[in-house]
Amino acid sequence: MNVLVIDSQGGGIGKQVIMAIKQKFPDIPITAVGTNSAATSAMLKAGADHAATGENAVIVGCRKADVIIGPIGIVIADAMYGEITPNMAVAVGQSNAKRLLIPVNHCDNIIIGAPNLSLGRLVEQALEQIQEISLK
Repeated sequence: MNVLVIDSQGGGIGKQVIMAIKQKFPDIPITAVGTNSAATSAMLKAGADHAATGENAVIVGCRKADVIIGPIGIVIADAMYGEITPNMAVAVGQSNAKRLLIPVNHCDNIIIGAPNLSLGRLVEQALEQIQEISLK
């Protein structure tokens, strides 16, 4: 299973996701793609096996991924203070990968009906989904 973690800004969400995956599933290869070098660096330090930065890295990574994990903004053009380009959002949306989108209510994107869970609990739910996917 190839896991792609996409994040922006400082990479804090991606960092927590990668650390949790590596702790629970140490053999799953993780590629981290940041929309900027700070996000990429944070995710690489968290234990990502591979890392890249920018729009083309997102597009290529989405073609190769079995699972894509990131904040919900990765599927919304111009989200995350403009760091998600329209091409990035399309690449994530058109990927054949399973998308595990973390419902973060930021940047004027509010997810109605999503409980206000801590980031830690959201990461736990992502791990549960990875477990289910790996058993199929």
